[in-house]
Amino acid sequence: MCTNCGCNGGKQYTVQGDGFSVDHTPPGETVIVDVHRALLFDNDQQAARNRQRLTEHNITAINLMSSPGSGKTTLLERTIDELLTRYRIAVIEGDLETENDARRIRAKGVEAVQITTGNACHLDAVMVGSALQQLDLKLIDLLFIENVGNLVCPASFDLGQHRNVTLLSTTEGDDKPEKYPLIFRASDLLLISKIDLLPLLDEFDLQCAADSFASVAADTPLLQLSAKRGDGVTQWLAWLNDTHQQLQRSS
Repeated sequence: MCTNCGCNGGKQYTVQGDGFSVDHTPPGETVIVDVHRALLFDNDQQAARNRQRLTEHNITAINLMSSPGSGKTTLLERTIDELLTRYRIAVIEGDLETENDARRIRAKGVEAVQITTGNACHLDAVMVGSALQQLDLKLIDLLFIENVGNLVCPASFDLGQHRNVTLLSTTEGDDKPEKYPLIFRASDLLLISKIDLLPLLDEFDLQCAADSFASVAADTPLLQLSAKRGDGVTQWLAWLNDTHQQLQRSS
């Protein structure tokens, strides 16, 4: 369990090298407070500052959320391949350990800042704010934040993003939206990923997944895609372009 959503213990933030790290240390004293409310209040204040900075630089920030292994990084690689000649892109990567995903993104010619959370199960606005300080915001149009793989805590923490996108992989259960409704209700778009694997996954029913999602977020759009094979990628790119243009007109 993580220490910065009130699950366990205390924490200390540090910046290490090219990334942002969270070191966990025992609390020095016992203080009885409403941890969840105080934590979210402070987080939301920082998130508002992050969003203001991003908006001032005409950056569209997309928060990608999902279970581990749903294909977020593969989707980002495909998106970069398709959009890099049109948009200036940067990525903030969140993982408990390693820079594996950040290295994959950098190999595509895109700047990536790695946030290593230790045992924290999500990103928060302070972490993202620190990562923003390492980016030249004047050189970015689209910023993707790849959150830690988890269907629970990421939904509760505003990072300063403009839109939330949640991936549901065909390798997961098709009833996940009803089991984890908060993250799906917080989504501005649901992507059912890895549809190229459907012939091998008789237990995943696309219609059941769509019905499960509709039961908790009926007005939110849903797209099916395979980042590897290309199915649905055109629609995904169109959604990104429309979202960016809409935010530019409203800023």
